[in-house]
Amino acid sequence: MRLNHLDFHVPDIAATADFFIRHFGLRLKDMRGNNGLAILEDDAGLEIVLSHAIAKFGTADQVELQRQTYHIGFILPERADVDRVHAGLVADGVAFSGPPAAMRGGWLFYCTAPGNILVEVGWRPG
Repeated sequence: MRLNHLDFHVPDIAATADFFIRHFGLRLKDMRGNNGLAILEDDAGLEIVLSHAIAKFGTADQVELQRQTYHIGFILPERADVDRVHAGLVADGVAFSGPPAAMRGGWLFYCTAPGNILVEVGWRPG
């Protein structure tokens, strides 16, 4: 079994898609409607779906809730890659919980993507 996709409810689909495309190399597979739904894909075929919150489920997203109820993580092949991604995010004015640091046997940091999505970026020795 393989994880196929994740679906995140965000208020600004285009801004969130742009963040993951520019900083994490995801590709835009499909954009439906005018900022209505985006499907992003990584090199392994995992899809991240960005959509608006659904009315029948209360229309809440993490921006409206004003809290981060989950996070997603990216693992990079080299420790230097973590520092490189961090530098690119710093240049774009992204919010961080702190700089890259040694944590849980690896080198990582946390930042916030548009849509109030907490993102972990790390490297762990093989």
